[in-house]
Amino acid sequence: MSKTIPQDPLKALLVAPSTSDSDSPIAERRPADVEMARILKTAPIQMASDPSNGSIAHWKHGALHDVVEPMTDHVIMTYPTGVQRLERRTGRSVAIGTARSGVVTIIPVGSTARWDIPGLVDVIQLYLPHATLERIAREADAPVPTDLLERTGHPDPVISALLMTAADALEGNTPLDALFRQQLTDLLATRILAEHTGVPTTFEPITGGLSPHALRRAIERLRSDSDADVSLAALASDAGLSRFHFCRAFKESTGLSPHAWLRQQRLEKAMNMLRDTDAPIATVATQLGYASQTAFTAAFRKLTGETPSDWRRRTR
Repeated sequence: MSKTIPQDPLKALLVAPSTSDSDSPIAERRPADVEMARILKTAPIQMASDPSNGSIAHWKHGALHDVVEPMTDHVIMTYPTGVQRLERRTGRSVAIGTARSGVVTIIPVGSTARWDIPGLVDVIQLYLPHATLERIAREADAPVPTDLLERTGHPDPVISALLMTAADALEGNTPLDALFRQQLTDLLATRILAEHTGVPTTFEPITGGLSPHALRRAIERLRSDSDADVSLAALASDAGLSRFHFCRAFKESTGLSPHAWLRQQRLEKAMNMLRDTDAPIATVATQLGYASQTAFTAAFRKLTGETPSDWRRRTR
C-alpha cells in the first residue's frame, strides 16, 4: 500500500528549530510522517498505517543537512541497503554512526537535533506511539518506560530484521496486512522495551496455550467468510486476554502466529478453489480479500514458488 505524504500543513504554526529535548510542548510536535516528508523532501516509496499502532514507511532520500523538529511518535529506523555516515548534533553533543544493514536509529518522542547525512539513504521507519509501549509494558506486568534512548546506527539485528520484514510483507490483502502489522508492532515494542529504555525490561517466558473454547473461538473468527473483525484486539478480547498474552498463547497452541495461521488458511482455500472450480483467478483473488489479481498472484508465488495459473495447470 502506497501513500503520498502531503506538504507540511503545520509549518507556519510551529516555532523555529531549537535544541530542546522531550520537554517540548506537545502542541509544537508534528506527526512523524509529516515531519519526515518535510525534512526528506520526498514521498515514501510505500507506507502502511494503523491508527492504534502507528505507521511503517519505506523511504529513499538524498543528502540531509537540517534540523529534525520534535515529533509526536518515536521513530525507529533501519537500513536495508547501502552504507552511509550519520551525524546527529544536539547542542554540543555529537553522535556519529553508520547507516548499514543490522543497525537501528531511534529518535524518541519530542526530541530534536540537527542531522548531517552526506549522501543517499535507503531507510525503513516505524512511527511508534508511546501509548503502544505503555500498553505492552502493562500487559507484560513490566515497568512503564518514560522515554527511549537515542540511538544513531546502533547494532540491533533483531529490530533491523523485523522492520525489513515489515516492508516486504504487505500482500495487498487488508485483513492479513493489518493483522501482520499489529503483530509486528507488538513484537517491535517488546524488543524496544527490552533493549532501548533506560531501565531494560525482562519478559518472563509464557507457558500454556489457549483453552479449548478460546482456541475454537479464535479459529472460528479467523476462518469466517464474513466481515468479522480479525484484529488482534478482537481475537484477544474473545479469549479474555491481552494482545501480548493472546499472541503467545495462540502460537503455543497452534505452532503459528495468528497472522501465519490466517495466511496458511487462505492459501489452502485458494488452492481448493483453483483445483476444484473453474473460477477465474481474479474472482479467487476477490473472494480471498486481495485488492487485485496482481497482489494475489504475488502472495501465492511467494508461498508456493508458482503462479496460481501454473499451480492450477499442474494439479488438474
